[in-house]
Amino acid sequence: MSSLRLFTIIASIITGTALGAAEPAGAAAAAAPESIAAPLHINGPSVFGVRPGSPFLYSIPATGSRPVTFAIDDLPGGLSLDSASGLIQGKLAAAGEYPVVLHVINAQGSATKKFVIKCGEQICLTPPMGWNSWNCWAESVSQEKVLRSARAMVTSGLAQHGWTFINIDDGWQGPRAGAALQGNEKFPDMKQLCDTVHGLGLKMGIYSTPWLTSYAGFAGGSTADQSGTWSRTKPHQAGHRHGAVSFATADANQWAQWGFDYLKYDWSPIDVAHAAEMAAALHASGRDIVFSLSNSADPALAKEWAQVANCWRTTGDIGDQWAYPPPKTGQSWRWGVSEIGFSQDRWAPVAGPGHWNDPDMLVVGEVGWGPSLRPTHLSRDEQISHITLWCMLSAPLLIGCDLEHLDATAYEVLTNDEVLALDQDALGQQAVRVATVGALDVFLKPLEDGSHALALFNRGSTAEDFLFNKLPSLGLGGRRHVRDLWKHADLPDCKNELTGTVPGHGVLLLKLTKVAEPK
Repeated sequence: MSSLRLFTIIASIITGTALGAAEPAGAAAAAAPESIAAPLHINGPSVFGVRPGSPFLYSIPATGSRPVTFAIDDLPGGLSLDSASGLIQGKLAAAGEYPVVLHVINAQGSATKKFVIKCGEQICLTPPMGWNSWNCWAESVSQEKVLRSARAMVTSGLAQHGWTFINIDDGWQGPRAGAALQGNEKFPDMKQLCDTVHGLGLKMGIYSTPWLTSYAGFAGGSTADQSGTWSRTKPHQAGHRHGAVSFATADANQWAQWGFDYLKYDWSPIDVAHAAEMAAALHASGRDIVFSLSNSADPALAKEWAQVANCWRTTGDIGDQWAYPPPKTGQSWRWGVSEIGFSQDRWAPVAGPGHWNDPDMLVVGEVGWGPSLRPTHLSRDEQISHITLWCMLSAPLLIGCDLEHLDATAYEVLTNDEVLALDQDALGQQAVRVATVGALDVFLKPLEDGSHALALFNRGSTAEDFLFNKLPSLGLGGRRHVRDLWKHADLPDCKNELTGTVPGHGVLLLKLTKVAEPK
């Protein structure tokens, strides 16, 4: 970008106009907060994947006082940028890698970020970040509630930190029209819903199952015969089996026509044949749809899941408690954050760009699995550990709480860009446990820039002092710059060892960067 162009853009911002810009694409620019406390910064990943000929939709996440103007160097042909909202749209005809530079400018200054658009067969190059309806609305979900959640994603500022997907879980399904499943009375216009959410700069997700009926007893992706007729069964478990006739292709085409970008495909036990059938149907639909399998995938088939899906649930359902059994909430069958989060090492070899291990949704904020919501049972330290562990694991990040009523702790843990950057790191290498020191479990995650994230989790209930002198054996010997990612503070450089204190059920999250020794 030339200095003249930059000066002119800044001048246009100060006067309240957008240079050479059309009206914002949708309500994103108008609905965004007038001022964000965070400094001007471009967040999110450094890479994005799309298939040739598929619709392209990417909203540049950036914090900073509004208004801002977006610009891109070397944007490839076929794509266009709305300079007021940061929304990139279009199609790329040819496969290839397209390096660009993103710019965001406001009255206080400017920020840039290198970004690579990879056009090929692989999508979902970093773990998806978004929201899912189940943990707050369960089967009481409706089109109105989903739209309110999408708008809250923008007005709260979460979208500026990279939160993108708005996913409908179980409860939307109605009858079939022709062959394709339609929405029920709570979802009268799926196409309009998708268009509205896309206009906000966000993406849409949907739920289905290859069974006759879903877990909540709604229509599934198969029926007993070609008629496609369905009636809600009681008990619901009677429909938890595969029907003789599959409608995978018809449903995938309908979702693509409506404009969905994500599918949660839910049944147990997950099997490769039905997963592969839907994967092929989604791929042939002409739209890039992130494919997520749920639940409790077999680790013996990890390589097969990586061949057919972008994400797969490695566990059963999570509850909003540190450990099993939970408090008396009526959810005694849900596992805790600790059991799930600290049991993921065996899955690490298959994690990477395009295919991610999924330890289930985030249980921060107000949850309840139905119309009655309550604050999470996790303490502040436990919520910080929860988000840290999921980011270290390169896990999909799906918020499960009511976005219209974010409490201070939920907002804090969901908007820490230094921590979220670990999850969105383009190297995509899942952290593994490298040491145990007393009550502390130590996890290490290599990063794309050559630095490392080191997390010391205290699984005990009381504060733990530590001396960790195993850095040389981990290849982290010598002088290292130390950054505390939760405190946003640089600590004194370390050399071969670390000391500190970790609160009960808490974590110390550090980024270690090698410092050149003087010659």
